[in-house]
Amino acid sequence: MIEVLSPGPYATVQDLGRHGYAHLGVPSSGAADAESLRLANRLVGNPEGAAGIELTFGLAALRFRTGAWIALTGAPCPVDVHPAAAAGQAAGGRAARAGGLGGSGWPVSVGGAGMGVPFWVAAGAELRLGRPTWGLRTYLAVRGGVAVEPVLGSRSTDSLSGLGPEPLRSGALLPVGDVRALPPITVDLAPPRDARPAVLRVLPGPRDDWFVPGALADLCAGPYQVSQDSNRVGVRLSGRELARARGGELPSEGMVAGAVQVPPSGQPIIFLADHPPTGGYPVIGVLATANLPIAAQLRPGDEIRFTTRH
Repeated sequence: MIEVLSPGPYATVQDLGRHGYAHLGVPSSGAADAESLRLANRLVGNPEGAAGIELTFGLAALRFRTGAWIALTGAPCPVDVHPAAAAGQAAGGRAARAGGLGGSGWPVSVGGAGMGVPFWVAAGAELRLGRPTWGLRTYLAVRGGVAVEPVLGSRSTDSLSGLGPEPLRSGALLPVGDVRALPPITVDLAPPRDARPAVLRVLPGPRDDWFVPGALADLCAGPYQVSQDSNRVGVRLSGRELARARGGELPSEGMVAGAVQVPPSGQPIIFLADHPPTGGYPVIGVLATANLPIAAQLRPGDEIRFTTRH
């Protein structure tokens, strides 16, 4: 059982989403940076789709009422376990490392706790995370997975529809699943994931014909800044206005994660995990799938550029 002492600015339970219900108007939701959640689960021997905790901008504190193996990935935060002696040895039985930076470049604290490495948190210990050095979302996987009740086959919190568990609050208790059938932990360290240049590859269309000639070139010409109004639904951008060639709006049509939708303001929005299944504003392009984790880690104030090049 995990007790939430402080969730930080915003924290939710997420797995890889509830897929197959878009025809009923149900968003897929799931981890905004699914690549990081998959990695965290692999580090503790879980199936990649097990539910974990998505922390926004760190600054969280959790108490483990029972001992557990955990791993942290995504936006790198300073990590501390209190009391210091509560964390055991690193996976594979190697002695815990102390202080400073590990050989991989990740911050590592006393007891082997850090980013990109599975480590043991003893019963009664508190895990505290600081502010990320880059990026926005940090993922915590616990061996056995976070075993909240699934809704439509997923344990994900959907901020748009309200499906799934509520966003985490101080005092919330999260059950942990059974670990007896899981394979042994075989990975003891993941390569560090550095801050990536925020250049996002966009595939034109399907509604680029709704914009004046050269609008896609305008999208790729100058930097856009991430707005404070961004969330798990989408990354709102401010920058060069994209002019329309047609007035009015489209009939509502299907939307996908990574769609770059342009409302009447001319300022693009990149859809993330909690995007609506349909929308009526034209989509000038769609992000390459490999760029979705980069978009999920954008902070308010970050500058990004688009490109159509491979």
